[in-house]
Order: sequence, then structure tokens, then C-alpha cells
Amino acid sequence: MSDPTDDVVRDHWTEHVHAAQAFEALLPEVRKVADLLCATFAQRGVLYTFGNGGSAADAQHFTGEIIGHYRADRRPLPAVTLSTDPTTMTCIANDYSYDVVFSRQVEALARPGDVVAAFSTSGRSPNIVEGLRAAKANGATTVLFGGGAGGPAAEHADHLLLSPSSHTPRIQELHTLMLHAISDVIDRWAVDQDAAGSSPS
Repeated sequence: MSDPTDDVVRDHWTEHVHAAQAFEALLPEVRKVADLLCATFAQRGVLYTFGNGGSAADAQHFTGEIIGHYRADRRPLPAVTLSTDPTTMTCIANDYSYDVVFSRQVEALARPGDVVAAFSTSGRSPNIVEGLRAAKANGATTVLFGGGAGGPAAEHADHLLLSPSSHTPRIQELHTLMLHAISDVIDRWAVDQDAAGSSPS
């Protein structure tokens, strides 16, 4: 039977606690992004998200909270995850390259007034960098949920939400914390707007 104080398990817990404590410095920027998204939805803008692997799951999780809801019963809000269409993804990858699977979609869809949010633990994946670059070229506001210094993708992000860690599991755990906190702010805003009768017709 394994020791309940096994060092591997304890190391994960210790790293998580340290990263979560360092997260406090990010609170103002997390709130700024939450307010940005509220303003975006108020003006009928759309949130586009994308990522690779586990970060694609985080991007889809975020979209689910926005279209569905986090904790409050409120109207659905417009959000799209670009990695969820396998036909489009494989078409672009096959006809062009995997590096442009997001940028091609962003070029087609994102406009000024929209927000494009990329999830990446390293910020080095070419398709993440190109996706954010295309978003800025189209006039959309860009957000990077990253880690460490953000990698090359940080150069194309208007807002940086960088987990204070270089370890992929800790980065992704804090991304979940961020998207939950932002979703909660958006829920409260949307409920207030609905109550005031100011939801878009």
C-alpha cells in the first residue's frame, strides 16, 4: 500500500499552493479582462477562444461557461472555440499547415469589438502566435492565458494573464481559476443587465 505522504503527491500540492499564493498579483488584470468581456458583450461583440491539447480543453471550458452560465441563470452570451470543428481544423491543416489552423479562422471571423483569447502553457506554439497575430491585424482585442513570461505569443496580446509558474499542470490549474473568476463576474453583470431590462434585443 502506498504511503499517503508520498513525495510526488505532496510535491504537486506544495507547488499548487505556492503558485496560488503568487496569483494574488494577477487579480487586477484578471478583473480588467472580466470587465473587458462585459463591455464586449454589451456591444454585441464575440469572444473567440483557442488552444492546443489541454489548453484547447480550457478554451472550450471557458466558452461553455459563457454560452451556458457559470452560477447564475442568465441569457447566453456569444463565444466560439475555434478548435471544436474538426472538419475546418483538418481542412486548413491539410491544405495549408497546422500553424495556421487558428489564424485562418480568426481572419474570417474576428472583427473590431471582438475579443480573441488564446490558452497556451508555453506561448511558443506557432498556431497560437499566428492566431493572436491575425486577431490584432483584424482589429480585435487579444488576451493570452499563458505561463511564465508568455513566450512569443505575448508580443501579440493586449492583455496578459500569465500563471506565475513554469510547470504545465500549475499553469493550467491557474487558468481554470482565472476563467472561473471571469465567468463569475460576467454572470453577475449579465444578471444585473437582465434585471435592468437592458439586454440586447
